[in-house]
Amino acid sequence: MLDSPFTDLDRPPLSQAALNRALVRPGSLWSGITVVDRTGSTNADLSASVRDGARQGAVLIAEAQFAGRGRLGRSWSAPPRSGLMFSVLLRPEPAAARQGWLPLLVGLAVASAVRSVAELDVRLKWPNDLLVGERKLAGVLAERVDSAVIVGVGLNVSLRADELPVETATSLAVEEAACVDRDPLIRAVLREIEIHYREWSQADGDADACGLRAAYLAMSATVGREVRVELPGERVLTGTATGVDHAGRLLVRSKDGEQTLSAGDVVHVRPHAS
Repeated sequence: MLDSPFTDLDRPPLSQAALNRALVRPGSLWSGITVVDRTGSTNADLSASVRDGARQGAVLIAEAQFAGRGRLGRSWSAPPRSGLMFSVLLRPEPAAARQGWLPLLVGLAVASAVRSVAELDVRLKWPNDLLVGERKLAGVLAERVDSAVIVGVGLNVSLRADELPVETATSLAVEEAACVDRDPLIRAVLREIEIHYREWSQADGDADACGLRAAYLAMSATVGREVRVELPGERVLTGTATGVDHAGRLLVRSKDGEQTLSAGDVVHVRPHAS
């Protein structure tokens, strides 16, 4: 019985059948939800399914990952059932030039759900982190596979302080959130993703027309901050983050003028002014 998912009663397993009953319906974005005990990477698994013709709206949730990936190839793992580790398969119709919004859209949806269910003041660090204060609660990773986009999310839920991978991380449990039950959390997250994705799609990817850019900026922890951005090729840009443009790129005002960044590792140099 040591391998039973019920061994740790504080970390019960998710029910694939219950999630499908709740979220997969005619007209829904979600075409099927699969829960697996363990895998290397949900993004990698869904990427492989794209080439087999998997439908838009496939969701893969792993109770444990042993080869999870973050941005810049970073690896991470967590105790089984201590977080929400999942990927979604999207086949967006808006032009590729507007699809840079997808990881930001998913991050906003996760933050909105966590704010509602867990009652925490979650903020968004461009391009793909969710913060409580300056500590990372969750991360998002989007990857293009042919004409599809796979978006993966890792959200720390019941991790205790001594289980956090780095001192700059946090979890819903550490933050004493109102809810650390993964079932209502994943339901709320997937519903929020569906709402934002549908609105963005109906607006043909126009982030202003559907209100996405305004909603993102309202929850941004980066815009208005002094930042140091580590760019490809070991370049570093320092300046003030002034906004996010129509394509989801970060605008940074430096001594050389305003720069537009589509990728980069952002460090917040100083806290928000109170």
